[in-house]
Formats: sequence, structure tokens, C-alpha cells
Amino acid sequence: MGTWSRDELEEAFAHYQRVGEEAGRTKDWNPWADLFTEDATYVEHLFGTMQGREAIRTWITQVMSVFPGVNMPEFPIEWYIVDEDRGWIACKIWNRMEDPGDGSVHEEANLTLLKYAGDGLWSYEEDAYNPQAFTGMIERWKARKQELPGA
Repeated sequence: MGTWSRDELEEAFAHYQRVGEEAGRTKDWNPWADLFTEDATYVEHLFGTMQGREAIRTWITQVMSVFPGVNMPEFPIEWYIVDEDRGWIACKIWNRMEDPGDGSVHEEANLTLLKYAGDGLWSYEEDAYNPQAFTGMIERWKARKQELPGA
């Protein structure tokens, strides 16, 4: 049996999702960065490894304030697995671009590993994805947006 109950892990993960939804809506990623411990590690396969909450905050606020991040407001979870013994959550997250104006959905997925540290905080996140697939999706979104009236 792990350190934390399944209920606590589920509750912390649900909170992580709610904070991410709000950050995508408001463009304020500070509350999301606050979900990590002061000494957390964040591994992002394109941008590198961030050490510590403040490094995570600096990175996320920068990357989500410019294209394409600023146009990526939704991150629905397709599935997740709770590893109660380790205190880990593994999940598939869709990174969804805003509607280009015709209701079409443009998204690409990543696999995420979160390691829980207690008290609603995470000590580790790693996102694994295919950067080429993301680039293709973004190019298709841009092309569609330009095709639509008012572009």
C-alpha cells in the first residue's frame, strides 16, 4: 500500500485538471505552477528539464503567452491510470487549439507522468510526445484559420 489513498490521488489529479482548465481560459498559468513542490522536476522533451517550481513557472508563463501556446486553451484527458503504490498518475492529454472559426478540432496528444508529493502538490511531471506531429497539427490549424472569412 502506498503513502496516499486512491481518493487523495484522484482528488489531487481532479484539482490539477481544474486548475489547468482555468489557466487555459484566463491565460494565467501561475496557479498551475503553484501545484508543484518548490523542488519539483518537470521534463519536457522539446524544451528540456526544469528544476524547481519557479523554473516551471518561468517556463510555462513564457511558452503559454506566445504562439502556439496562447492559442491552446484546452487540455482534455482521454484516460488516466492511478498507481496507488507509487503515488503516480499516468495519462493521455490532448493539447487542443482554439476553434479556428468553423468548429473543427485541432489537437495532438502527449503522455504525461505525474508524481504526487502530498498536500495537493506534484514533485514531478514528464510530458512525452512527437514534436513533428504537433508541428503538423499547428500548421493545419493555421491553414484552416487563414481559409476562413475574417482571417
